[in-house]
Amino acid sequence: MNVQENLAEIKKNINHACSLSNRDPKEITIIAVTKYVSVERAKEALTNGVIHLGENRDDGLLHKYEQLEGQPIWHFIGSLQSRKVKNIIDKVDYIHSLDRLSLAKEIHNRSNKKVKCFVQVNTSGEESKHGLKPDETIPFIQELKKYENISVIGLMTMAPNTDDEEVIRQTFRRLRNLRNEIQLLALPHAPCQDLSMGMSNDYEIAIGEGATFIRIGSSLVGNESGGVTQ
Repeated sequence: MNVQENLAEIKKNINHACSLSNRDPKEITIIAVTKYVSVERAKEALTNGVIHLGENRDDGLLHKYEQLEGQPIWHFIGSLQSRKVKNIIDKVDYIHSLDRLSLAKEIHNRSNKKVKCFVQVNTSGEESKHGLKPDETIPFIQELKKYENISVIGLMTMAPNTDDEEVIRQTFRRLRNLRNEIQLLALPHAPCQDLSMGMSNDYEIAIGEGATFIRIGSSLVGNESGGVTQ
């Protein structure tokens, strides 16, 4: 199937998930994860109206940024090394993986504008996952007040790779509940309205638990390299 057909199927699934949870599909932003596909495939996503693109490596983002002439809204979705911030900071619109103060300091120092950031939280408890522990998250976000170029617009998590839908649901629900706690604090630097969660195999569950940004790779743009994608 091509991107147009894939997108139609995904939108149908989004509408169904939203109907089950009394949500408006307009609340959901699709990020096409293009890290394993060609520039041509990324262009196909843009042609079909998916303007949010996600990359998890600085070199991949820079290559597509140059080829696509700044058309997309760019999301950096992978673990970001502090030394790589300078390479991408003036090209990305969102960073989904803020999880330590050293990274926050580098983002703040390198940017000339407020950067929309998601704080990454490990709500599954898996040692292989990046992100803060849930009980570390609020103190961390409070510390970010001193970095004026960072706006914490939301939280991000990844569910475990399992067929147990209840385990996946609980992982997403923990993030939503934590987001709600943060919103009650009414922190000016951390409106924390959004939830970045849900990938190709679990985005419908994520929508049911409040996702506003879903990161879709293989089921939208395919996977040309044969690697594991979102």
